[in-house]
Amino acid sequence: MNALIDLCVSRSRAVLVALFVLLVAGTVAYRGIPKEAQPDVDFPYLSVAVVLEGVSAEDAERLLVRPLEQQLRNIEGIKEMVASATEGRASVTLEFEPEIDIEQALTNVREKVDQAKAEMPADAREPTVNEIKFSQFDPMLVINLGGSLPERTMNSIARKLKDRLQAVDGVLEVNLAGIRDEVLEIVINPLAMESYGLSPADVLNFVQRNNRLVAAGSLQSEQGRFAVKVPGLIESPEDLLSLPLKTDGQKVVYFRDIAQVHRTFKDAESYSRLNGKPAVGIRVVQRNGSNLLDVVANIKLVVAEAQKSWPPGISLTYSRDKSVFVRDDVNQLVNDVVVAVLLVVICLIGILGLQNALLAGISIPGSFCAAFLLIGMSDMTMNMVVFFGLIMSVGLVVDGGIVVVELADRRMAEGLDRRVAYAEAAKRMAWPIFASISATIVAFLPLVFWPGLIGSFLKSMPIVLVYTLVASLLIAMFVVPALGSIFGRAGHLTPENRRQLMLAEEGDLNEIGGWTGVYMRVVTRAINHPGRTVGLLTTMLILVFIAYGTFGHGVTLFPAVDPPQGSVDIRARGDLSTQEKDRLVRL
Repeated sequence: MNALIDLCVSRSRAVLVALFVLLVAGTVAYRGIPKEAQPDVDFPYLSVAVVLEGVSAEDAERLLVRPLEQQLRNIEGIKEMVASATEGRASVTLEFEPEIDIEQALTNVREKVDQAKAEMPADAREPTVNEIKFSQFDPMLVINLGGSLPERTMNSIARKLKDRLQAVDGVLEVNLAGIRDEVLEIVINPLAMESYGLSPADVLNFVQRNNRLVAAGSLQSEQGRFAVKVPGLIESPEDLLSLPLKTDGQKVVYFRDIAQVHRTFKDAESYSRLNGKPAVGIRVVQRNGSNLLDVVANIKLVVAEAQKSWPPGISLTYSRDKSVFVRDDVNQLVNDVVVAVLLVVICLIGILGLQNALLAGISIPGSFCAAFLLIGMSDMTMNMVVFFGLIMSVGLVVDGGIVVVELADRRMAEGLDRRVAYAEAAKRMAWPIFASISATIVAFLPLVFWPGLIGSFLKSMPIVLVYTLVASLLIAMFVVPALGSIFGRAGHLTPENRRQLMLAEEGDLNEIGGWTGVYMRVVTRAINHPGRTVGLLTTMLILVFIAYGTFGHGVTLFPAVDPPQGSVDIRARGDLSTQEKDRLVRL
């Protein structure tokens, strides 16, 4: 280690260039790290859903829920299983232990669901197994389209915009709300149908047989192999009306002879309103690990480009824009970090002087930039937990630099050359600095292995502390001596300070004045009376526990704060229709 310190001091300009590269690289890395308000935590939840049209809630429990429960309860690692049955549908939500591999759990659940499917009715749809991600319930942005245009035009614009948004990097999925699927409605004349000897079943089978794509194999030729298909999909009302139903003597009966066909929409299953007016909502969900601020900015660029081709009369409104909250939170946290750094630097200047404060304070930007590089390589994001870790590390990363600068300043005051003084100070204090920072790292390191969801949420804070402390250790032992050999000079120790130091080392402690003298005399008395000192400290410790037990308000992970937004859930008795729910909400 001594040889490496001598090398850094002798190659001080190379170390200065390396520090500059570190600062630039760290700044670039910070700009590229995804920003978000809170850490992205994988919640160990899986959901299983099965649909069986027309079945009652009681029958859904018996026919769908019970087979699933019998198979799923045998899966290892399940913490809780919650099942529910409603009319036409059943679902099971599984909560696993936090340490379970969710991908393996997903595979195990799908295998058990396949086994349970054999015990379900044949009419039941294919069960779906999905990982529950809370980002699905909290989109990063909702785009609301309103106006007086026809519904078909609004739906077409919304679907085209959805296709363009799905191609944006960082978008997981795009969902539409307040939109109805377009269908062909067939109105059959029963008298005409009966006069031609047709039944409703005949007409239904006819439509089903003629609305399919038939594969007819392939054709091999000298030019290659080509797939052959017979197109039979109904794409317009005219396609259906012109289909022949049967021949009645010399007459061909077409579909138009017994029915009328027109384009319409399915009955509404949901409604979307903005400020009381109908609107089409486009919910955009963020992909994990993407930079929310950049993704939302790109989405708005895509919407602005698409808006140029829209007809007049469409109103565009953004709601639930998480980028606004994230940007405000990140800016506030950055300001907190800057304020913490400024306060530490001001304290250093007041105690060490400007020059020595700058030499010791170089650990702050150097450690932060090194941490940014490691955060970027660790696929972490900049969130409130990471910023809290940076704030906690501000006062810790300067300790090693302060020790080296103080000892070097003293040696220079005694007449040593600055290169020799800083090299000697780094060598002399290397192991104390290493022991001090290592003890701090060891204190935070167990938090990295904190189990459960809380551990996953807070894990990035001790990681950031370890990154910054390790970087500060290297900077204090190698970078500060190199910079001191270039810019260091004796100056902040006055003759009186030197006399006080000499008295502290070799003279009478009672002659030391100021706060240093008071401190030395208190320590001397505590050493001379160890029993009283230990008894006093033990009494104070007990009193602290008693005071907290008497006046404390308990423990909570996060303080209660006023939320920036809220939601209202309305629950009513009975199975309300969609229209009844809409009227209830509008009240």
